[in-house]
Amino acid sequence: MTAYQPTLKQLQYLTALHIHGHFGRAAEACFVTQSTLSAGLAELESLLGVRLVERNRRVVRFTPMGERVVAKAYDVLREADDLVGLTVGGDKPLAGPLRLGVIPTIAPYLLPRVMGHVRGQWPELKLQLREEMSGPATEALARGMLDAVLLALPWETPGLSVMPLFEDPFFLVFRAGDLPDPPPAVAPASIDPHNLLLLEDGHCLKDQALSACGKPELRADPAHRGTSLVTLVEMVAGGLGQTLVPKLALDAGLIAHTRLIARPVAGNASRTVALAWRQGSPREAEFRLLGDTILAGLALP
Repeated sequence: MTAYQPTLKQLQYLTALHIHGHFGRAAEACFVTQSTLSAGLAELESLLGVRLVERNRRVVRFTPMGERVVAKAYDVLREADDLVGLTVGGDKPLAGPLRLGVIPTIAPYLLPRVMGHVRGQWPELKLQLREEMSGPATEALARGMLDAVLLALPWETPGLSVMPLFEDPFFLVFRAGDLPDPPPAVAPASIDPHNLLLLEDGHCLKDQALSACGKPELRADPAHRGTSLVTLVEMVAGGLGQTLVPKLALDAGLIAHTRLIARPVAGNASRTVALAWRQGSPREAEFRLLGDTILAGLALP
């Protein structure tokens, strides 16, 4: 029987390396130097008496035993996180640390509007924000590396509890001359898919926008993809096409200093902004309180 057990820190190093597949990025995610992370993993391997990771200059590959150990490490860290959740903040709601993931098409447009109100209502809350696309964010949540995620639906959320916050309608953004007589609301069928600029693969907004137009099967030309909503708007301003933008971003002034025009897409063309957390989390009441506080912040003038 092993005389010493692995530390949670060593397991965190191991799972970070599994997620990022790179020692430097894993160290950055753990807020340590690469040498510290490497030494911690070497100690873990020595402690367990097995090789967990094969190392060379170009690739990090987990051994079969390493895959088994890291799968168990995720479970241990998730249980440890839930244990802390039982007592975090004592009897006070929304006090102490809370690791919140936010997807890129929400973070810059929602957080500036509501974070002042959240801090004012819960001054002892220590939010640790992390911007991630939906896939990595929900994976980090499921593995216990985040406490909650602000994301947009529809999105697959197995094993998660979801609190819908508000509907976020889509608008078609275009140059003044592109639609000579734009209607008050644009019919989805009238949007030319070959002239539509979309976000890169991995952004849930891309699939949500296509579904809103009734064209979920469409695959954008690589030349018509942007890395962010800001980039898409710049591409539209440059005459490369049109794009779909959620109202949340327009309300934040995304096209305020351009000559672009925005028209709502007719029908139920929208996404749902929601807050998600692990099912059964002991902090569910806190997360719902956070969701209510975000909504209250949005309602402020």
